[in-house]
Amino acid sequence: MSQYIDQLGRGVEISSPPKRIISLVPSITELLFDLGLDHETAGITKFCVHPEAWFKSKARIGGTKALHIDQIHKLQPDLIIANKEENVQDQIGELAHHYPVWISDISNLEEALQMIEKIGEITERADQSIKLAEEIRKKFQELPNKNVEQKKAAYFIWQKPYMTIGNDTFIHDMFQYCGFQNVYGNKNRYPETSIEELKSLDAELLLLSSEPFPFQQKHIDELQPLLPQTKIILVDGEMFSWYGSRLLLAPGYFKKLISDIN
Repeated sequence: MSQYIDQLGRGVEISSPPKRIISLVPSITELLFDLGLDHETAGITKFCVHPEAWFKSKARIGGTKALHIDQIHKLQPDLIIANKEENVQDQIGELAHHYPVWISDISNLEEALQMIEKIGEITERADQSIKLAEEIRKKFQELPNKNVEQKKAAYFIWQKPYMTIGNDTFIHDMFQYCGFQNVYGNKNRYPETSIEELKSLDAELLLLSSEPFPFQQKHIDELQPLLPQTKIILVDGEMFSWYGSRLLLAPGYFKKLISDIN
């Protein structure tokens, strides 16, 4: 057993290396796959859609916020990987009475890269995870500088009520790498908003995410007459909110997005 400090500052005793891992976080599930941990990964959530082969074959233990604790007990994990935001505190607390639970807490790129390297260390994939983090960092450094003149933009994650992103979210950090100024940057977490409020903020862009609410073209058609001065586009929510190895793909996606907008 070895002790590892998670991103909440908790010391977690973990078998070295763990041989039965359960991931409660879709973006980290994909990371485990890319680190070659097929044999070691015993369970995933129903939202862990990447990779498709694991989605079809791995044991599913419920949703990120509605875990099937009994199924987790049957799998007898020696490591559970969770996230402060994506999972429910009470459920994670219950699991921590029985198993090592390493909790991630990510609000920016650097914290994501730290998580990637730490997961690699825990699973004895340190060389691979360090190389992956370095490659991701390099790709993000090639994006336009954060400090250039930024387009005023908003990002909707939900409808009825409309919900957006505050300045302490991972998506907000991705916004900055895209050269967008978050018009809700004076708020925290995921505040509710309205079309009237958005109008008052003079946003040049409105990005409608594919997740967690699946915005579609019909929503653009509904909103555009209400926001005639705002360019409205659909975006891939995974590119803005998944903080595992999918970050390798995000800079290329952002470059094309910026080019299409300009």
